[in-house]
Parts: sequence; structure tokens; C-alpha cells
Amino acid sequence: MIYTPSTLTEKIDEAIAKLPLKTEPQTLFEPIKYILSLGGKRLRPVLTLMATNLFSNDIKQTMEAALAIEVFHNFSLLHDDLMDRSELRRGQKTVHKKWNDNVAILSGDAMLIEAYKLIAKVPQNLLPEILELFSQTALEVCEGQQFDMDFETRLNVTEAEYLNMIRLKTAVLLACGLKIGAIIAKVPEPDADLLYQFGINIGLAFQLKDDLLDVYGDPKTFGKKIGGDILCNKKTYLLIKALKNSRGKQKTELLGWITASDFDPESKINAVKKIYNELNLGKITQNLIENYYLAALDCLSGIEVGDDKKKELFSLAENLMYREK
Repeated sequence: MIYTPSTLTEKIDEAIAKLPLKTEPQTLFEPIKYILSLGGKRLRPVLTLMATNLFSNDIKQTMEAALAIEVFHNFSLLHDDLMDRSELRRGQKTVHKKWNDNVAILSGDAMLIEAYKLIAKVPQNLLPEILELFSQTALEVCEGQQFDMDFETRLNVTEAEYLNMIRLKTAVLLACGLKIGAIIAKVPEPDADLLYQFGINIGLAFQLKDDLLDVYGDPKTFGKKIGGDILCNKKTYLLIKALKNSRGKQKTELLGWITASDFDPESKINAVKKIYNELNLGKITQNLIENYYLAALDCLSGIEVGDDKKKELFSLAENLMYREK
């Protein structure tokens, strides 16, 4: 049986609701329940289960690992929101705003521990390999977040540095989930590695699409105000390319908006977007997204299972590529 992403999302939501989390102290565990209840795409655990399902009908054996990936991801969001001073997550107050900074730190720490408790429930003969991959990925996500913060004070971030940062911050966790799902299904190592690379390429395309939607998305479908990255001078692929490719008056204007401390938000968004348009950065970014998307499809095509079993992963990749939110 080949499961659809929507069916797997429902199964994951049901499993999350049944997680045996403690209740006391409330200020430690309530924020965990809160952030997990806000939903989201559940992309990472879905991919973990889909990787197993490529080779096996028994996805139950992978559920704890999928939950570990999702709990870890949400732990990282708790701390990211705090570091970024974000006020909303999925349309609701972030944990540090609903409670306070200390609660966000400690509840996040507890979530990391819960994630390791879940990953420890994988088949014991596979635990050393999976634990090493999970731990390496967890460290890489932290590296990516640190790079992201370091970039905030730099104007000379290169494209290569940025792509490496989003690989670490976003792509490796998708890739990790896919490879863990493959390991649990006991697939040949070459296929597991192809799934990992599929995740890396989809993850890079996914984050670049976020960059693009923040500038060119429809606010009604994107789910948040357009131009947030522009207002906070976030070093996205578009801004990095603009800093590199702009010249003369155009460069002076861009730097002026970046360094301005007092400005009208709509004016800044419109002015920077105009520079992006003049430099054709929407098309340039879309072309790079398509390159990573095609690389992901090549990885998936190389896996030694029938195309009928891959169709849901192909469809999911396409939906991520052409999503509007």
C-alpha cells in the first residue's frame, strides 16, 4: 500500500496528540504541547514515513523516528523564534511571547530530550547508525542557525555561503528523515544515499522558494505579510544577488535602505522590490529552484524501486516546487 502525504499527515497528527508528555510543571510541558498542536506542513516526518513506504508497507516501525524528527524540528523553532524575536508562529503567538524567554529556552531543551527519547525507540540493531546520523544532523542544524545569525551583521555574504547555510539549517533535516526511513526499511545503502541527496536538493529548493514567496507571493495564500525579509535586511538569496549585481545609483539606493533606521515599511519594500525586478532576480532565483528540483528528481529516479511506488514522492516534490505558501 502506498500512502499519500495527507494520510500520513493525519497519522502523524494522531501520534503527536498521543505523545506521553508529562503534565508538571505546566510551564515546562504546556509550551511543548502548544507548539506541537499548531500543526504546520509536517513535511519532515511525512518524508521519513514515505521513505520507508517506498520499500515496505509497514510504516509503524518508523513512526517513533518520524516523531523524533518533528519534535526536534519544533524544538529548533522555539529557539529560532526567541533568537529572531519573532512574535508569531503559524499565525499564533510564539512561545517566548505567550510565556517568556526562559520558558522558551527550557521547554526547547526538554523537547530536544524528548526527541532523543523517541529516536532511541528505533530497532535496537539499527540504533547506532540512526543515532549517529540524527546527532550529526542536529549539530548541523545548530551550525546553520549560527551562520544565519552571523550573516545578520555582514554585507559580504556570498552565494556559496548562503547555500551552505540553508543546506545546514533546512535541507539536512529533511535528508536525515528520508535516510532514517530508508535505514529502518533495510534498503541498500546506495538507495538510502540517493534519498538523502533527494532531501538535500528538495530542502534547498524549498528554502529558496520561501525567499521568493516572501517578495513575490500573494499575501492571501502565503499566510503572512509580504516583504518581511526585506524589512529586516535578512540575507536571502535575492538580497545577496542584489548586493553583488547592483551598480552605481542602484547600489547606493539599496545600501541606503539596508542601513536606514527610520523608514516607511511599504516604501522600503517597494523600493527594494523594484531593484530586484530591475536585476531580474525573481527569474534568476526561480531558475536556481528548478535546478535543485531537477537534481532531486534525478536522485529519485535512480532508486531501485518501481515508478508506481515513487509517484507520491514525485508528486510531493512537484507540489513543493510550485507551492504558493
